[in-house]
Amino acid sequence: MLSGPAAGVRARLTTLPDVPPSPLASGRAPRDLPPPPGVTLVPGGAEVSVYAGHADAVEVCLFDADDATGESERRVVLEERAHGWWFGVVPGMGAGTRYGLRAHGPWDPDRGLLYNPAKLLLDPYAGALEGEVSWGPEVYGHPVGEAWRGDLEHPSPVDSRGHVPRGVVVDQAFDWGEDRPPGHARSESVIYEAHVRNQTMRLPEVPEHLRGTYAGLAHPASLEHLLTLGVTAVELLPVHAFTHEPHLVRRGLRNHWGYNTMGFFAPHAPYAAARDPQGAVDEVKGMVKLLHAAGVEVLLDVVFNHTAEQERTGATLSWRGLDQQAYYRLDERGRDIDVTGCGNTLDLRHPVVCRMVLDSLRHWVEHYHVDGFRFDLAVALGRDRGDAFDPDHPFLVALRTDPVLSRVTLVAEPWDIGPHGWRTGQFPPPFLEWNDRFRDAARRFWVSDVHAAHDGRPAHDARDLATRLTGSRDLFGDHDRGPTASVNFVTAHDGFTLADLVSYDHKHNEANGEANGDGSNGNGSWNHGVEGPTEAPEVLASRTRTLRALLATLLLSQGVPMLTAGDEIGRSQGGNNNAYCQDTETTWLDWSLRPWQEDLLATTRHLLALRRSLPALRQRTWLTGRTVDADGTADVAWYGADGYPMDGRWHESARVLQMTLAAPPGGGAAVLVVVNGGVDPVAVTLPATTSTARRLVWDSAWPRPAAAASEPVGEESTLEALSVRLYVAE
Repeated sequence: MLSGPAAGVRARLTTLPDVPPSPLASGRAPRDLPPPPGVTLVPGGAEVSVYAGHADAVEVCLFDADDATGESERRVVLEERAHGWWFGVVPGMGAGTRYGLRAHGPWDPDRGLLYNPAKLLLDPYAGALEGEVSWGPEVYGHPVGEAWRGDLEHPSPVDSRGHVPRGVVVDQAFDWGEDRPPGHARSESVIYEAHVRNQTMRLPEVPEHLRGTYAGLAHPASLEHLLTLGVTAVELLPVHAFTHEPHLVRRGLRNHWGYNTMGFFAPHAPYAAARDPQGAVDEVKGMVKLLHAAGVEVLLDVVFNHTAEQERTGATLSWRGLDQQAYYRLDERGRDIDVTGCGNTLDLRHPVVCRMVLDSLRHWVEHYHVDGFRFDLAVALGRDRGDAFDPDHPFLVALRTDPVLSRVTLVAEPWDIGPHGWRTGQFPPPFLEWNDRFRDAARRFWVSDVHAAHDGRPAHDARDLATRLTGSRDLFGDHDRGPTASVNFVTAHDGFTLADLVSYDHKHNEANGEANGDGSNGNGSWNHGVEGPTEAPEVLASRTRTLRALLATLLLSQGVPMLTAGDEIGRSQGGNNNAYCQDTETTWLDWSLRPWQEDLLATTRHLLALRRSLPALRQRTWLTGRTVDADGTADVAWYGADGYPMDGRWHESARVLQMTLAAPPGGGAAVLVVVNGGVDPVAVTLPATTSTARRLVWDSAWPRPAAAASEPVGEESTLEALSVRLYVAE
């Protein structure tokens, strides 16, 4: 029997029309265990199961599909409870039903309890969402003043229906046909970090109504670019349902990147050409199916470290209203422990939260056939009860042992903003990790050091670059992981684009509305003498030369390269290094290419083709200098400009180095990579090895790939300043 606040709910519900009878009225005995979380369709309706461990009552709220204001609301009490889960059968609930939740319980902020039945809540397991957050006072669980800051002493009596999204029950059935995962080996992988809208908003071959959509990304014109470029996987910025932060709404801006999740099981509907929730779900699946048919894997950037509810004085949209104490990391006074910079941190120490994340991941693999995930601020997911990072955190162990999830690609962003948050190289296998040390070394060697040299300041030698070229064994050498644990990148969605890295000394984020105070000030960039756009031929030539050297470092290194969408065509954001709120031509890829951009695209395609054809550039095991054949050839060897081994000469601050890679056991040719990081041309003697001739297959001094040539062993050759060459043994 319900008592206390729950009794009041029952009394009130008896006065509402169309209240279905309680399933307990049939005489069926209560269950010891709840059904699966969320909505499960059953004959005649649906089972609904919701976790609200400290609630006194939970209601399911049903709405007509054409009702935007919520006036058609009908409520059903979930009368069964076990282990903090509230559940029951809701007659008539089926595919297409719009619904929400209301939770009744104590309002006690100091204990982390913020129950307020005036607030319509999203089901954390909703398979689709409809509507947007209004970001008015109605969505806050407490009274809100002019500054949108709340007084937590009292709950707000203002009902939020009509101001928040509703969940939609969807049918997950889909005709997958012969769909199969492409299954690329890690050593073959090339990741392309892309944004659904940015990729095709200005791609003229895509029909206008499909531009910027899931369908547009899978259009033949978009696929053609991916295939001719030579990438094996697209890593999509968040496509989980998300909303816009209130401070952006007040400035007339929108969240564009999507790191503000509102639903972990639902696709972001505005990215769909289809206008109905079921259509959006099916469109995402169709996109994956077409990408798979083209041999391209789909990875999702997922944000399980925080949600869109901000801190406890923020909105009440879902998790806070159901059980803030369970879902979020709180201190002893019920305040958020924030290691994400976004106001809150999900608490994966709690089994219900851990299960929700694992269920979400399996949902996207099993229902959407995605091939893996990149975990945003992954350190936050592995912090233990003392808030220290634990590589054996239950969540990380569960990922590694789950029969579904342990078989897909798992990529960690190995840091957060909490104490001791930098953990690159410390995630367990089979995780791959974003390698920020690679990013920093490449930028330093080719950009900031060159800037320093032009100003007469000392530059670093090539030792760190050599370590990055061979897979960063200093970071990933433990746990039997191999070089493919390193996801090498020079740029990502946040920060300068590759073209802006060589075109701006300073960020230019004024359009974000924060007086240029947002975004990083440490970009390792150099404008090559002119800030921003220029037509000066010598400046443009210097910039594109640096771009080619950076691309060579990325695509000729051991590990898994990640190319940011648009870097292959010299995309610029006008110096904005934090364009998270720019859903404009600032971030949309411009496909009208100038001649130098066409040349850069041809260079990128050529480098990726060479990577595919030369297994020596993408090995699975560490290169240690060990002898690999009877004539004494080493798997990797380093030489100076004079053609003699570097041995103890690394301390000479050399910025010229030659790296030989032996033919790997599985076949393929031996290769030689020659680097000149100096600002002047240099004479180089190729090292004398067992090869009698080498073919020059690429030189970064070439504005566009040229025909290959051969050079005899030991013959002196002149390398242009700031250049990279690749030779193949004949």
